[in-house]
Amino acid sequence: MSSSDELRALLGAPADRRSNPADWDEVERHIGSALPSDFKEFLDAYGSGVISGELVVFHPAGSSPLLTRMRETHRSFTESREAALSRGDSEHLPYPFHPAPGGLISWGYDHSGDEHFFLPCEPDPDRWKIVTMVHEEGCVTFDGTFSGFALTFVRQLLDVDRYHGIEPEALEFLEPEDLEELVANGEIGPVQPSFEPF
Repeated sequence: MSSSDELRALLGAPADRRSNPADWDEVERHIGSALPSDFKEFLDAYGSGVISGELVVFHPAGSSPLLTRMRETHRSFTESREAALSRGDSEHLPYPFHPAPGGLISWGYDHSGDEHFFLPCEPDPDRWKIVTMVHEEGCVTFDGTFSGFALTFVRQLLDVDRYHGIEPEALEFLEPEDLEELVANGEIGPVQPSFEPF
């Protein structure tokens, strides 16, 4: 089973929505390349939304269009990188951002404050890597597809301790029944795979 198929199996079938291949034209003209096919297929099927309550993705024709967010993110990160370069402190922003040649291409973020980009390291966009800028304090590279990245992200949220998400010092002040109520309400612990459109 492919990463795309596994991801769909975990998230459930998408709502019935219409997609138009032309939705991607303006975005791909802007970046000067096609985008990874599994990324476009996922967004065409699910639309803009939040994966497992954490990972936010944008469709070009969504309520928050991908191209608008791309431009804002690229501008902001380019300014941060130029300021860091002028201070001689660019180790946490090692890559340029689009439209610089080979610059990172924004596609989403997560609620932990990390930004996610495609690294156009190959002529074939289906071979691009994913770079996560961790709070502008460094980056982590995922050597795989968008679907592989999203699937790994969903599995990590699903495979956490039942008290994950609560400060350790708060544990001593909570009664066992209060902890169990938090778990039952989904406020702490593993995150069930889901997709919430917006």
